[in-house]
Amino acid sequence: MQRYLNTIYITTQKTYLHKKGDAVEIILDDEVKKSIPMINIDSIVCFGNIYVSPFLLGSAPEHNITISFLSETGKFLARVQGSVSGNVLLRKAQYRISDDKEKAAQVAKYFITGKIANQKTVLQRAIRDHKDKIDVKRVQNAILTLDKNISKIDKENDLDKLRGIEGDSAETYFSVFDELITSQKEDFKFKGRNRRPPLDNVNAMLSFVYTLLYHDMISACEVVGLDPAVGFMHRDRPGRLSLALDLMEEFRAFFADRLVLSLINRCEVNASQFEKTASGAVIMNESARKTVINAYQKKKEAILNHPYVEKKMYLAILMQTQARLLARYIRGDIDGYPVYIWK
Repeated sequence: MQRYLNTIYITTQKTYLHKKGDAVEIILDDEVKKSIPMINIDSIVCFGNIYVSPFLLGSAPEHNITISFLSETGKFLARVQGSVSGNVLLRKAQYRISDDKEKAAQVAKYFITGKIANQKTVLQRAIRDHKDKIDVKRVQNAILTLDKNISKIDKENDLDKLRGIEGDSAETYFSVFDELITSQKEDFKFKGRNRRPPLDNVNAMLSFVYTLLYHDMISACEVVGLDPAVGFMHRDRPGRLSLALDLMEEFRAFFADRLVLSLINRCEVNASQFEKTASGAVIMNESARKTVINAYQKKKEAILNHPYVEKKMYLAILMQTQARLLARYIRGDIDGYPVYIWK
C-alpha cells in the first residue's frame, strides 16, 4: 500500500494542532475544526503562525509523520522528523557518486535533460493551444535555443558547464513565459524569474508552488531510503536538501509552472489576493494560498502514463516512482536514470 495524498497543509493563522488519542485535532478559535487519524497522515506543513503542541511534536515521528514549518510566503524554517530509515548501502553509494565530480556530472545530465525537454514541451503546447494569443515566432525561437542546449548536454562532462547550460535554458524559457499568460496580463506581468523575495504576483505563485513540490520531493527521497540532502546537480550546502532539488527539476515546468499558468489564465486567482510588503516582496494572502494548495493537491490526482515502467499512475505516485528509479540507478540495478519526459 502506498499513501500519496496524505499531506495536511495548515494556512489559517493561529491554528492550534494537538494529539488526542491516535488522532490530530485541528483547533481554531477554541473550536475543533477537524480530527484526523494519525494513520492517515504522512506529513503536516504549517505556514506562518501555527501552534503545535509539544506532545504532538514528540509523538508524530513515532507515527512516521513529518511536520514542516514554513513562513507565510513559503520559506522553509524547520522540520520535525524521526530517525532516518533506509538502506545504508544505498546511501553510501549515493555519497560516493556525489563526491566524485565526474560521476555526479553524469547523474546531473539526466535531471538537466529532463528539465529542458519539459520546458520545451510546455512552450510547444502553448503554441498548439494558444497560437492566436501569443507571439508564436518569439516562442519558437526559444524552443530552438532549448533544442540546441539539449544537444550540448551529451557532449559535456563538466558539472559547472552543465549548470551553465541549465542556467541559459532557464533564462531562455522564462524570457517568453509572459507569452503563456493569456488573461489578466496587466495584473500578472512577468519580466523574468526573481526570488528571495519574489517581486511580482507570478513569481510569488511560482515560489510558493516550488516550495510545495520541494516538500513532496523530500518525502519521496526519504520513502525510498535516499538522503535528500546529498545531491548531484545541486551541491551540498547547509540547510539545503540538494537531492530533493535535483528531483524537482523534471517536474517544474510541466507540473508546477503549468499549474500557476492555469490558475491565472482561468482567473482562479486575482490581483486582490496579493500584497506588497515594505521590503518590496509580494506575498499571497490566505485565500490565494488555499486556492493554490487545493489546486496543487487536485493536480497530484492527475493520471499520467510512465513509458519506462509502462504503467499509468497518479502524478503523486510518479514523484515516488522517480525517486525509486533513481535509487535503482544508484545501486547499479539499471544502466541509467529514466528521467520523466512529459508528452
